[in-house]
Amino acid sequence: MTKLPRYTQSRKDSCGFVTYRFNPPQYIVDAGVVERVTLGTDFEVARKQIRELNKKIDVWRKAQAEVVKLNGSSTVKDLCDAYYQSNDFNMLRDSTKVDYKYFLAVLCDEMGDKKFHAVRSKAAKAAYEVWVKRGVSFANHVCTVASRLFNFAIQMEHGIVNPFSNIKRKQTEQRKVVWRHEDVVNFLNTAYTSFDTRSIGLIVQMAYEWCQRLGDMRMLTWDNIDFDRQQLYLKQSKRRAEVFLPISDDLIAMLKQQYADFNFQSYVAPHPRPVGGAFIPYAMETLSKAGRAVMRKAGLSESLRLMDLRRTGVTQMVEAGVPLPQVMSVTGHTHVSSVQPYMKHTYRSANSALTARQGHVESNTVSYLHRK
Repeated sequence: MTKLPRYTQSRKDSCGFVTYRFNPPQYIVDAGVVERVTLGTDFEVARKQIRELNKKIDVWRKAQAEVVKLNGSSTVKDLCDAYYQSNDFNMLRDSTKVDYKYFLAVLCDEMGDKKFHAVRSKAAKAAYEVWVKRGVSFANHVCTVASRLFNFAIQMEHGIVNPFSNIKRKQTEQRKVVWRHEDVVNFLNTAYTSFDTRSIGLIVQMAYEWCQRLGDMRMLTWDNIDFDRQQLYLKQSKRRAEVFLPISDDLIAMLKQQYADFNFQSYVAPHPRPVGGAFIPYAMETLSKAGRAVMRKAGLSESLRLMDLRRTGVTQMVEAGVPLPQVMSVTGHTHVSSVQPYMKHTYRSANSALTARQGHVESNTVSYLHRK
């Protein structure tokens, strides 16, 4: 049997003819190096074309490797530096790049000086257990990004093992905590009293009123805001869903005030102190810590978290009897099951459901008696 060239597949049709297809990995196609193509039934002709295509891949891989030289003594930090200059990283959204750099910095704090070839599952598991002490969700995020880093090394033929691929990750307990509306009001009143915390207040108000993720709100830019129509356009970072949302009068007033002070740069709610002469978005950890400080100053419960605001808004819509398709047009979900984690069993929603049921039953009873 003839050995096929790298990334080549053969298929026999119903008439017995063998067709050859060049089928490289998706990450190579995404990088624009080569495309997947069908090369006909002549093996010799196909082999020549495939040889040229594989040469392009090898040249690309060599160029990627030479950006940051990696060898047998290269460390995890060296691997991170190579990854930052790769197409894999550069094709990510800006917000995702920020998050990846944060989590990879955590990885490097733990094992940045280790040779990445020598990192095995035992060391990865030990690091994961250290990160779990800072929170299960936090540890899972670091583990995911670390796994993608080592997958990159394998794809670029720098390594052969992903030590993070087989770690059994702990399950996070599903949170059901929601804010009271007066808690949000107290937070905003506190945040808006100081210029240093005004952006935090704006991020919270937008996340609460629009039922959106904090990450999308901290990365929001002025071109997402239509002041004339009082509308927000947002392409969500997680699912890439596009949502179009109204802006309330109170929120548009705050946005106009913010625009008057920050329209010289692109972000709606940046950190108020520039870094290197540029205003940048809050990092998630910085936002969490600054938000907690505002919550304590406002006298709010320690059980509340900023991440609960999206769930709070969705729960309020459900309790108000908003049909799920309309809820999903706000949240950007495409499946009803995806909304389930944001729903909470409350007396108000149960009372609304049973009252509607009772009204339906009584209406049908009256109609039946009239027919008799």
